[in-house]
Amino acid sequence: MKALQIVGLTLVALLLLAGPVLAQGEGPHTPVFSGGAIGAGLGAALTLVGAGYGLGRIGSAALESMARQPEVAPRIMTAMIIIAAILEGATFFSLIVCILINGNAKW
Repeated sequence: MKALQIVGLTLVALLLLAGPVLAQGEGPHTPVFSGGAIGAGLGAALTLVGAGYGLGRIGSAALESMARQPEVAPRIMTAMIIIAAILEGATFFSLIVCILINGNAKW
């Protein structure tokens, strides 16, 4: 319930703060919402949240394994670094795709 209240409060704050931007007159710098731009922003946000969650899970599992068997800690650390690098590579690829989609958004 508390998470729902926080999301609602964030949405209300976002809508209130967007009012002055939308009140601008016509001109070359008038913002127009684009589906591609909004989709790219949401895609980038979901990518970063997923990567953060994945890195947290990798770290917690590695530390738990090292605590149980300290003698295999160097092997676990090596595997953890390789998995984290692969995850970061996929994250960067997704962010580049989102940036490219945003660049092709028609205003």
